[in-house]
Amino acid sequence: MKTLTLKIPDSVDEMDIKMQLAAHLFEKGIMSSGQAADLVGVSKRVFLENVGKYGVSIFGEGIDDIEHIING
Repeated sequence: MKTLTLKIPDSVDEMDIKMQLAAHLFEKGIMSSGQAADLVGVSKRVFLENVGKYGVSIFGEGIDDIEHIING
């Protein structure tokens, strides 16, 4: 894996930034859920429990897809 170093202000929540990046890479299929969890520094279970807060479905459907299924 590659290493990326970012300088962010102290006021920015580091965990939130990591989750946003990991969620995006997971959603795009670039990373598995396990790899994304490793990036964030949490267990796979914790990642999967929280990735929905970032608009990413663990089932592969987006929010619009799920709403369409529910509403018919």
